[in-house]
Amino acid sequence: MANTASAKKATRKIAARTDVNKSRVARVRTYMRKVEEAIASGDQAKATAALKAAEPEIMRAVTKGVLHKNTASRKVSRLTARVKTVGA
Repeated sequence: MANTASAKKATRKIAARTDVNKSRVARVRTYMRKVEEAIASGDQAKATAALKAAEPEIMRAVTKGVLHKNTASRKVSRLTARVKTVGA
């Protein structure tokens, strides 16, 4: 348990930051799920549009420190590869 005032403030800040980061991760997951659903439906145009919307959100999570750059790049790369196979 925090004893000093600065430690108590730090725990409040950590809790607030955790809530913000959780919402950012959830937002990224939502966009990725939309791409997955578009891929499952088999609609190439819908999947491409969903990917175009998801990619900036994933990269925004990198700038906010929620995801590592390589993780985000890997996710985008794998989604892009799967979207390309939808029309084939």
